[in-house]
Amino acid sequence: MLPNGQYGVYNKRHLFAYAGENEFYAAGEKRLIASVKDWKINLQVCYDLRFPVWARQGPQIPGENWHGLYDVLIYVANWPERRSHAWKTLLQARAIENQCYVIGVNRVGNDGNGIYYSGDSMVIDPLGEVLYHKKDEEDIFTITLDKKYLSAVREKFPFWKDGDEFKIF
Repeated sequence: MLPNGQYGVYNKRHLFAYAGENEFYAAGEKRLIASVKDWKINLQVCYDLRFPVWARQGPQIPGENWHGLYDVLIYVANWPERRSHAWKTLLQARAIENQCYVIGVNRVGNDGNGIYYSGDSMVIDPLGEVLYHKKDEEDIFTITLDKKYLSAVREKFPFWKDGDEFKIF
């Protein structure tokens, strides 16, 4: 729920066929972008992390003071420890390629099948530096993201200007 009381709905785009999700669910069609206090936030689920185009910013929107850059990508996930290297690497990659903050929240503990989840929840800055990392235990953590720093990174390294234009609905 947004601070103004509105709800958004996000249907996971990429179904995890390896576990049979595609047999029981339909893939989502649209991204959920929230705007909170002038922050553009792209909300995603789990396996969507493996697909960079789904997280990529779009072109400048005519009539808006927004260049299609998301300020924050948030992933809520269920990645087991045996794939934690990919989880951590892809979170950093999404931050670097999109020049944004990335927040990854992953489960911790064993599931009913004896599969262990190490958490490895992280907050990463627009240059890929890890600002927070928690492994193997639940945690509540507060961090303040710096919009001025984000703008400075994008101004100093305007790589986003060279990106390919495409449209995802």
